[in-house]
Amino acid sequence: MYAIIGAGIGGLTTALAFEKLNIPYRLYEKSDRINTVGAGIWLAPNALKVMQWLGVLQQITAAGNAIDRITIATATLDVLADSMQDEAKEEYGFSTIAIHRATLQKILANNVPSDKISWGRGLAKFSEIDGGVRLTFLDGTTTDSKYIIGADGINSVVRNQLFPESTIRYSGQTCWRGVTNYALAEDFNHRGMELWGNQTRFGISKLSKNETSWFAVIKSKPFLEDNTETLKQELIQLYSGYTEEVAALISNTAVSNIVRNDIIDIKPLRQWHANKVCLLGDAAHGTTPNMGQGGAQAIEDAYFLAKLIAKDSALNVFQEFQDLRFKKVMSIVKQSWITGKVAHMGFGSSVRNFIFKNIPKSLITKKMHYIYQLEKE
Repeated sequence: MYAIIGAGIGGLTTALAFEKLNIPYRLYEKSDRINTVGAGIWLAPNALKVMQWLGVLQQITAAGNAIDRITIATATLDVLADSMQDEAKEEYGFSTIAIHRATLQKILANNVPSDKISWGRGLAKFSEIDGGVRLTFLDGTTTDSKYIIGADGINSVVRNQLFPESTIRYSGQTCWRGVTNYALAEDFNHRGMELWGNQTRFGISKLSKNETSWFAVIKSKPFLEDNTETLKQELIQLYSGYTEEVAALISNTAVSNIVRNDIIDIKPLRQWHANKVCLLGDAAHGTTPNMGQGGAQAIEDAYFLAKLIAKDSALNVFQEFQDLRFKKVMSIVKQSWITGKVAHMGFGSSVRNFIFKNIPKSLITKKMHYIYQLEKE
């Protein structure tokens, strides 16, 4: 029996993969239900291939919005890098899908047998026992399992006990994310855009017929709080030099639908497992969101871990999983961190813009294929 901790995207995908491959499991989640407040997430072809394998792709495409063009531009829409997704669609069968994170989680959760999910069961600690591990929950109850899969996110309880020396890194940037029913100009309908200003940036993507997601990033000290009465006006002022769509999106978003988070990741770990406990997704390799691959890499983790366990459930399967995934994941973590720093250049931003405008298309395509391909099994 595998105890999966956390009903986020990684944990739910793991549960579905285990279900498909008849691997015994139970999923534990500290929240009573899926949190409906949140923002959008991109599912690139590598993630969608897994969703197709799990049999939920049609539900996801029906609920989300296809992104057929990905653009990095200046604050005034001067294009710096542009990637049409026709080649990706031809190669992998999909373009990227943008979808509300809560909608995605609901789809995944609805496909997991309800009797295999325990809501409101937050993990407090675990301990080794003969033949397995004992889980102690916040409510004082316990249960035993042979293995633990820690899929409980960047603030993972499992990781913090397994590797207490693990460190969360603050990027020096904070991000506001919002979702609105404001109708975008037609050019934005199937186009994901990230606009780069002077030490600020703003992202836009349509999530569904009636929802648009945006994010706003600035350099900032950590742990600051907003005044909700003035927040929207302050954001509009911060982005006053941007295209008029930015102010319209902020203005037409309910303040209750704007969430602020400091952008963080995990200082890369050398090991993702110990004894009968294994981490995956953000718990193992939390990454900044600059490449839109955090959720996708958790989904890939679930896919490959499940397949390896189905083939050979011996204890060394966790090491095989790490050996298979480590290089690609660490490459994405590193590149995402660097991209965030480059995007927020102040002095030298004109040089940055010139370089991005002149990146060879072949280089962009090569990187795209590296990310979108699933590793060989």
